[in-house]
Amino acid sequence: MNIRDSRDITDRIDPQVRARLDRYLRIVGPQGLSGIENIAERRRRQAELAALRSRAAAPRGVEVRDHSIPVGTGPHPAVRVRVYRPPGGPAPAPCVCYIHGGGMVAGSVDGDDAKAAELARETGCVVVSVEYRLAPENPYPAAVDDCFTALRWTAESHRELRIDPDRIALYGPSAGGCLAAATTLLARDRGGPEIAYLMLVSPMLDDRSATPSTLTNTGFGAWSREANLRSWQAFLGEDFGTDRVSPYAAPARAGDLTGFPPAYVDVGDLDLFRDEAMDFARRLMWAGVPVELHVYPGGIHGGESLAPEAELSVRVRSYRHSALRRALCANAG
Repeated sequence: MNIRDSRDITDRIDPQVRARLDRYLRIVGPQGLSGIENIAERRRRQAELAALRSRAAAPRGVEVRDHSIPVGTGPHPAVRVRVYRPPGGPAPAPCVCYIHGGGMVAGSVDGDDAKAAELARETGCVVVSVEYRLAPENPYPAAVDDCFTALRWTAESHRELRIDPDRIALYGPSAGGCLAAATTLLARDRGGPEIAYLMLVSPMLDDRSATPSTLTNTGFGAWSREANLRSWQAFLGEDFGTDRVSPYAAPARAGDLTGFPPAYVDVGDLDLFRDEAMDFARRLMWAGVPVELHVYPGGIHGGESLAPEAELSVRVRSYRHSALRRALCANAG
């Protein structure tokens, strides 16, 4: 992308988001976190920014408790999850398994603490946030295995968690959207656990990164195609760039999407993942799956995190919360 193309895109960004993007780039650098190739440094900077947002935005009144799910005696003996219970919620309550983003190489339960707590408070759902293993130290299938383990534990622990096992949703932003879709594929093909609803937020689904939006909506400081390819390479290891990539690693490669639960997909029109998100939603529809698709003018990848108070961000979150309440909560609006 040349400088003029990049300016054309930035001129179309929602003004409130654009103001926060400009401020963020002055702090982090002209390419944002996408321009930091060293993964350890990127994790550190992302954790710092996430901690600032969490301290400023953490909602009150939500009960929070950590759990460890035993998985063996090797170097990874347990999967950690954090459970958020909203105040005054029903029992058994609906549940959302929340899978954080971070390009498969960064992010954490701690970093998305405020987002998960807000989701619990605004929807009335118990939220189970998953601390999955990150690449490149733990390439595929580690993260997918951890997310499936957390889903299965959630369903099996429904009495302890005081949730309804028939009302469990998966929610994933960005790389978390990839893992949510992959976990849904695994659950379908392994005969459960049953998933009542799937919510994909600006999902990272296609390792090939060759759609028109991936090629054009990049280079202006949000998540870039170059950073995306580096993340896929870290996640896929030797399979990167080959036809050996499993649909459980990159769900855009799945040939059959029948049997998916009702789904909600949203993405900004200036997000590099716009086309793969829209294509996945279309393919779900063709497979007979009820789908609600939202494409937001002026939205960029990560814009909601940069400017959570922007009118666009508030509206996007309210639509998601409403959709989850309709799907999972009786008599919800």
